[in-house]
Amino acid sequence: MNLAVRNRLVAWLMIALLMVCSHDLQAAENSNQAKPAQLEQKVHFLTDVVPLLTKLNCNSGGCHGKSTGQNGFKISLLGFEPELDYSAMTLQSRGRRIFPADPDRSLLLLKAIGRVPHGGGKLLEYDSDDYKVLRNWILQGAPGPDPNAPVLVSINVSPRDQALKRNSSLNLKVVAQFSDGKQRDVSRQAVYESNYPEIAGVDKEGVVTTQSRGGLFAVMARFGDQISVFQGVVPYGSSENTVEEMDLSDRKLSKIDQLLVAQWKKLGITPSPPTDDATFIRRVTLDICGTLPTADEVTTYLEDTRPQKRQRLINRLLERPEYASYFALKWADILQNRGSGYSTRKQRAGTMLFSAWIRDSIASNKPYDQFVSEILTATGSQAENPPAIWYRSVRNTTSYVESVAQAFLGVRIQCAQCHHHPAERWSQDDYYSFAANFSRVGRKGGFADAEVPTNEIIYLKNEGEVRNPRTSEIMQPRPLGGPDFAVSRFDDPRQSLAEWMTSPENPFFARTMVNRMWGHFFGRGIIHPIDDARSSNPPTNPALIEALAKDFSANGYDVKRLIRLITNSHAYQLSSVPNQTNSEDTQCFARYYPKRLSAEILLDGISQVLDVPTIFPGGPGQFPEGMRAVNLPDENVRINFLDVFGRPSRTSACECERTDAPALSQALELVNSKEIQRKLTDKNGYVEKLGANTKPHSENIRDIFLRTLSRNPRAAEEAMAVEYLKSEKSRQEGYRSLLWALLATNEFMMNH
Repeated sequence: MNLAVRNRLVAWLMIALLMVCSHDLQAAENSNQAKPAQLEQKVHFLTDVVPLLTKLNCNSGGCHGKSTGQNGFKISLLGFEPELDYSAMTLQSRGRRIFPADPDRSLLLLKAIGRVPHGGGKLLEYDSDDYKVLRNWILQGAPGPDPNAPVLVSINVSPRDQALKRNSSLNLKVVAQFSDGKQRDVSRQAVYESNYPEIAGVDKEGVVTTQSRGGLFAVMARFGDQISVFQGVVPYGSSENTVEEMDLSDRKLSKIDQLLVAQWKKLGITPSPPTDDATFIRRVTLDICGTLPTADEVTTYLEDTRPQKRQRLINRLLERPEYASYFALKWADILQNRGSGYSTRKQRAGTMLFSAWIRDSIASNKPYDQFVSEILTATGSQAENPPAIWYRSVRNTTSYVESVAQAFLGVRIQCAQCHHHPAERWSQDDYYSFAANFSRVGRKGGFADAEVPTNEIIYLKNEGEVRNPRTSEIMQPRPLGGPDFAVSRFDDPRQSLAEWMTSPENPFFARTMVNRMWGHFFGRGIIHPIDDARSSNPPTNPALIEALAKDFSANGYDVKRLIRLITNSHAYQLSSVPNQTNSEDTQCFARYYPKRLSAEILLDGISQVLDVPTIFPGGPGQFPEGMRAVNLPDENVRINFLDVFGRPSRTSACECERTDAPALSQALELVNSKEIQRKLTDKNGYVEKLGANTKPHSENIRDIFLRTLSRNPRAAEEAMAVEYLKSEKSRQEGYRSLLWALLATNEFMMNH
């Protein structure tokens, strides 16, 4: 049989089957009911049909919008490629999805109303407004994307922000603005999503419903490729707080605290009182230096009665070498100074060099913009120029874009590699244009070590290009959201990128760093997660983060100054003990949020208390005696304790790789760890010294509490400990058990 004749017969057969299927539909409708009337207004594919597909989840990642499609039907994710969608709907499968001669018999509609089996279930009601949109589009000939049609410019949700009572509701209105100046209410066609459904949820119609708890939340409204955000507040209490009601100890409120107080008033929160001196010295020493204060340091600080002693303590801590080591560890994680996956013997020299450079930069208080620029624009030998070692782990298009965007701009742009970002403005063009800044990075020399070259020379190639894989277009170097850089073959695009990134006008750079540092000290960022800044994840206190960013850039990106600003704030010095109004708060910093010590800090703290250093394998050989875990040059040091307690693998720039979530394996490690048992039984350790001295138990107990918890024991604690020690036959075993019990407490393992 002729192929053309065969195809016509198949098409006629499909029409006949559709007519049979639609017979049930017609019989089900009342005989006096007419078909939906044709709308006089023209239906546009881009601004009417595609948003409706998004609302119905047809083009979501779990349905036809995923990379493989669903049941032979594939359209673009969230409709960001309308030409592809139009072709799939009208031309593919021999055009059987639509039937312009009788729209109600279109397979597209029959599946949507459940008259034909559909894996996604029933999506529409016959004769509903959404049904009419699709029906009239088909009736009008199913026109495709029209280049002359009005283009969606923006959408605006109203109200923009509002305080709501608990267990109340609010209707959002979304108005679309088009290029021809016309506006349209698209509230029913928009898609809504709440970032904190436990505080307030939102339904498909844009009705926000608050729950029984207070807090801050945001609702993203999406229509087409545009996004608008509503920010809501559910107060915790009804009474406003005043500055006079807070125990400020005659302190004048800084700009930071004024902005926080304003938000506490709005939420009806009374902040916790200031913490005591013993808790503060432990907290700030751990947060700045990553180490416990010694018993002598605690005693001296507690006996100091001079004014402004907390400011002086902060200044002293920032000058200690432990400060640089601790934050060098933090940046080694972010900059992926990785040693695993290839020979430690050959890689260790490079990771040590890079780690030392980071530490020296922090110790000298190198301006943050200079620190970042030296990394991005690094050239030369990795054996001689430490910043060039960053290019050892970050070595391809994906790594360049995602590492730089997340580490220094706080933007998670990964989604835009394959499609338009679903919750932000970033497109594939943005992704690959940003990658083009690194298109001429060249590598030569070095030696291959398990497929990862080391000791390369980084240089600028004469040529290099990055193409958009979807359009095959050669992309020009440009910043995120900005115009193309004007660069010639003699210019390094990375220089232009670094200048743009570190400019005070850059909307991301300073804000990301101050948010990262705020998150370090408070356990939570003003934008949280700290490296996920997007319109649908707004800051909990926009005025606060903008004030911090402005101060940071205006003062030469001085990191130590930023740390002083944060740690001297009244908010940072609040107690972690909640009160009735702030016990549920996890967003507004009305108390200090306790956080578990990171793996390296915890291991070093145990070593410090027990006075027995950890023995780290060096591969080959071992590190010098007394080496702290914080000072390890990379993560490729086999210590099970560190892995169990969340040491990151350094495979990405995301701080989320380091985890502090509790796990059963951690409890087992505390019980069974050979390393901890070695420290508890070492003949030269603290336990042995306690057992050998002749001091009264009460005196030893006070020293133990100062070493472990940075405070004196309470009367009941001291009495209980003395009673226990007297009951033990072995003095050493008694002290060993007491110390092990204290090291396993939340008070020791948490910074509070």
